[in-house]
Amino acid sequence: MSVFRIAVLASGTGTNLQAILDRLHGRDGMEVNCVASNKPEAKALERAREAGIDTRVFERSEHPDRGSRDAAIAAWLEEREVDLIVLAGYMELLSPEFVRRFRNRIVNVHPALLPSFPGLDAVGQALEHGVRVTGVTVHFVDEGVDSGPIILQRPIEVPYTRDRSQLEDEIHQVEHELLPKAIRMIAAGVVRIDASNPRLVKVDEVGG
Repeated sequence: MSVFRIAVLASGTGTNLQAILDRLHGRDGMEVNCVASNKPEAKALERAREAGIDTRVFERSEHPDRGSRDAAIAAWLEEREVDLIVLAGYMELLSPEFVRRFRNRIVNVHPALLPSFPGLDAVGQALEHGVRVTGVTVHFVDEGVDSGPIILQRPIEVPYTRDRSQLEDEIHQVEHELLPKAIRMIAAGVVRIDASNPRLVKVDEVGG
């Protein structure tokens, strides 16, 4: 049985990475093969090293522009023959060339029910707008901002107190469940883009 290799790009504390490690790494033919970050101080790198996973830092300042930095990341990932790239709190836009190079092999988790509240501070956007329900989306990455085909979504009621920290805690809990579930489904080969409508993701059966 061949191994399904997962690469994770992260910029921060790496709690979504930890959820992937806890739920998927070394199970059912899946492995987190490598973790990269644009920030050398990211705690996600520490989590990866503690798990014995190779890491690499690609700082923007070490490359002439974003395109060359992304090309360096892409070359590193291709050398490692990864099957899926997961953006887990990666706070950088990927260049269109990078996205095209790994078409339908990059997924992102976003703290809102897309297409509502794309981009930065989705939680703040939702609270400012006064919505009663927000949620979490896992989607394929395309050349736009949080605009790729949606794989999974789960709604979350906004507390009537409008307490941001409470809402963020609930969102993180759902992210830690939904992102590994989507990865497991992709690894099982049950997720596909509808040939007649590239906006639509079809699931042949629901993974565990």
